[in-house]
Amino acid sequence: MSQYAHLSQVDPELPQLPGNADPLPADYIPMLKQMMSNVTVDRTGLPADSTYTVQNRTIAVEDGEIAIRTITPTPLAGEDPEYPVLVFFHGGGFVAGDIELDDVNLKILSVELRLATVNVDYRLAPEFPFPAGINDCYTALKWTVENCKAIHGSLSKGFIVGGISAGGNLTAAVTHRSLKDPFFEKHKITGNLLQIPALVHPAACPPEYASELLSWAQNAEAPILGKAQMDLFYGNSRTFLDPIQHYIRIDCLNGPPAHPDISPLLANHTGLPPAYIQICGLDPLRDEGLLYERLLREQGVPTRLDIYPGVPHGFHGSAPTMTAAKKWKVDMRAGLKWILAQKL
Repeated sequence: MSQYAHLSQVDPELPQLPGNADPLPADYIPMLKQMMSNVTVDRTGLPADSTYTVQNRTIAVEDGEIAIRTITPTPLAGEDPEYPVLVFFHGGGFVAGDIELDDVNLKILSVELRLATVNVDYRLAPEFPFPAGINDCYTALKWTVENCKAIHGSLSKGFIVGGISAGGNLTAAVTHRSLKDPFFEKHKITGNLLQIPALVHPAACPPEYASELLSWAQNAEAPILGKAQMDLFYGNSRTFLDPIQHYIRIDCLNGPPAHPDISPLLANHTGLPPAYIQICGLDPLRDEGLLYERLLREQGVPTRLDIYPGVPHGFHGSAPTMTAAKKWKVDMRAGLKWILAQKL
């Protein structure tokens, strides 16, 4: 039994949410894409339009183009109109989601924390399987460096890369990749915001960590994200029940499990920037997040960690009035401030 098993004990404030004991239908991915594109975002706290500037842009990527959205705070009287930069990648299991999911949150962060933000609409699997998504994010990262002045950003004040869920995976992966790229030698990433990140493919789990990565099994039937979704998102060889009771195989991300762009936990963590990590106790991804934080800390990387016991992956969107959900928002702001306060 994992030393973190107690974190799976359900928070009494958690509302009733559908579990994940049943097989997924064959049309689960189209259903998820539709659901996430129609999600109602909590607009509480959205600042006035006059306090920020939004620009929707299109940038070229390999074999196509993607949308990005930049948000810049309106300068205050006497304020230096150049701001630390936050590049953000949305969640959705690599197969769903878009820049609308985090739009309100990033506008709030831009105004409250005085950040220039870049919200990236990377291409999704299965239509664009690995490595399209991470390559899109990496291209957007380079675009940010090259166009920093245009968005009133100052990398010398802070260059944070962040993401949630699959976006957390992409955050860790592009940050590791940047360490080996001469392009970033003079434009180093200064911090990571990792929210409920996916960090290692279950099929690539090293034996020495097996005893620490038990949340995949403990939280296999958890609400929102369970084992069935993880198998589907990663493109594992699993079967899913279709409406006429036939079994089919569905591939999504479909990349090599141990590749560092899929399993950044397996990479060398020397030289990584400070990381702020948020982890949910009832999440299959819980233990890999906790392990990643420990491995970074052991390599001398400054870390800050907040854990939310008894709540599932992405709970704050489904149950925003929970005490834990309110704490999540407060903690995120404090975590970003902590990153910005680290010695550059």
